[in-house]
Amino acid sequence: MSLSNAELDAIYLTIALASITTVLLLILGTPLAWWLSRRRGNVPALLEAVVAMPLILPPTVLGFYLLLLFAPNTFVGRFWQELTGSQLAFSFSALVIGSVIYSLPFVVQPLQTAFERIPQNLLQAAATLGARPLDQFRSLVLPLSRRSFITAASLGFAHTVGEFGVVLMIGGNIPGETQVLSIALYDSVESLRFTEAHRLAGALVVFSLGLLFLLYRRDRQSGWRVRA
Repeated sequence: MSLSNAELDAIYLTIALASITTVLLLILGTPLAWWLSRRRGNVPALLEAVVAMPLILPPTVLGFYLLLLFAPNTFVGRFWQELTGSQLAFSFSALVIGSVIYSLPFVVQPLQTAFERIPQNLLQAAATLGARPLDQFRSLVLPLSRRSFITAASLGFAHTVGEFGVVLMIGGNIPGETQVLSIALYDSVESLRFTEAHRLAGALVVFSLGLLFLLYRRDRQSGWRVRA
């Protein structure tokens, strides 16, 4: 059975959202994970707890506060409207911001674990040979953490694809603009279109299981486990 235009739009938006979110997560999460792996004390512990909160916080709670933050009568909402000419709440941009916040621990934690495994004496030896911190990171840290970057990117992408509560709260259900796959599935069930719902749900199940299978098979072959 061929997909409808609405389903194709939902698939496109989901892939676009997950791709953009994953890139931003790697850009923001890498230096954050590195800093957390190299610092001790109350401030890093507090920041690590804040980053990990989406793992246990109901997504509707985060979505509710983001919705209030993105409202047109707030500083953030007014600034965005003046900058872009459109409101932030119930927009694709809001979905990206919310997704980055909600999926952050799925990228930071695997990277932080990998960075903590790197021997400090290896970095010190590189420093004695004249390698600057950026050179050390590019020449030593990145190659040694390659598998963790793949894991982090995969988990961040998959978690964004499966988001529901946050995207519903801050994006609503606007076909072609904010209706991603999870929202399209909810809309199909609510409208009693169960054939369409089965198709969407089955696709999400196959995608999630396939991606996790590949990750865990690779981890078993390499002898280490995913932390997230």
